[in-house]
Amino acid sequence: MERVTLHTIRSMKERGERITMLTAYDYPTALLLDEAGVDMLLVGDSLGMVVHGFENTLPVTLEMMLLHCQAVRRGTKRALVVVDMPFMTYQISTAEAMRNAARLLAEGGADAVKLEGGRRVADTVRALVEAGIAVQGHIGLTPQSVSAFGGMRVQGKTVEAARQLLDDALALEDAGVFSLVLEGIPARLAELITRRVSVPTIGIGAGAGCDGQVLVTHDLLGLFERFTPRFVKRYATLANIMRSAFKAYCDEVRAGTFPAEEHTYPIPNEVWQAIEAELDHKS
Repeated sequence: MERVTLHTIRSMKERGERITMLTAYDYPTALLLDEAGVDMLLVGDSLGMVVHGFENTLPVTLEMMLLHCQAVRRGTKRALVVVDMPFMTYQISTAEAMRNAARLLAEGGADAVKLEGGRRVADTVRALVEAGIAVQGHIGLTPQSVSAFGGMRVQGKTVEAARQLLDDALALEDAGVFSLVLEGIPARLAELITRRVSVPTIGIGAGAGCDGQVLVTHDLLGLFERFTPRFVKRYATLANIMRSAFKAYCDEVRAGTFPAEEHTYPIPNEVWQAIEAELDHKS
């Protein structure tokens, strides 16, 4: 099985091949996604909401990302592993961003890091790339800026905002990103940006005109029910299946039908008789 590399992702855009990306936060999920042939696994800070139950991504720490990234790396043989840099791990200074990104690669096992923001993080991106750290950009609806946006709102709906997003994309391309996530922007604008930049674009709520797509796996599987964005397609409703399985387990335990004989370990009669005699003698 040939591992996906940065060159693989770039070449896919050149050949017009669609790129697949999904989030992964643990070993068994990473294993299944990798076996299914997903090109890139994103250890997203969305784990703050769908795994840890936070209201948004802001409380996620570097240590949390390291732990989840290590688990995903152990379950991955083919896919390229990208990890989000959490809120305030790259905004304070370039030096701190480099230290934190290096830890995510060296300790977490990631192949690349992802940063939110456009021109304002371009200098940081450039420094990371020059240090040999692969970077994926992320513009449009950037969850770490949810407070500044006043909520999860679609971006780029005015001439000025659309121009700014294109400028952000070009600035990140110039800074050296290997790919660019476009989130929550009009489909036609995403398609225009995709044509204007040489690096692959990965859409989430940005239409089919991007070079690839990414979704939160818990949304795709119907496991996260607190809210479902418009751009999500549910390919399964595992929450209902899991509820039924959990209830069936509880019912059987309470009824005394689980565990049954096939779920227990036998012991030879002569051995048990000897044990029983010994225990009776001691009592």
